[in-house]
Amino acid sequence: MNTLARMCPVEDILLDAKVQNRHQLFEYVARHLQRRYGLAAKPIIGSLEARERMGSTALGQGVAIPHARLSDLSAPLAVFIRPELPIAFDAPDGKPVGELILLLVPQHASQDHLQILADAARLFCERSFRALLRAAATPFDVRRILLESQAS
Repeated sequence: MNTLARMCPVEDILLDAKVQNRHQLFEYVARHLQRRYGLAAKPIIGSLEARERMGSTALGQGVAIPHARLSDLSAPLAVFIRPELPIAFDAPDGKPVGELILLLVPQHASQDHLQILADAARLFCERSFRALLRAAATPFDVRRILLESQAS
């Protein structure tokens, strides 16, 4: 099983998120991670926003991979989010973002961070993968797509 699929269990697949911008998205995910893993929300939001200030993590074609390193994280985490409506994300093609995989990695995991980002970017750059994600109706469907994407 690939690292991305292993990092993103069905409980961390959030569909139809009621968010209207990046800040609301980061707050929404941080609150989810706080409830689920006991992580402090403020450092998550701050790290993600700091990373976005360096440049948008949107890839274009309606997808983004927001990511950050956290000092109090022991293992990488991934959360798939599909907002109820696509949101502006300063994408290179100007399109709003409707599918995101948010990645958090431990502060010291530089090589892991780069590998996970590369895996996610490779998947999200595939048109067929994006189409499958957009058609997925449930978190279980998204999880199946993530798992099957690694089998090929």
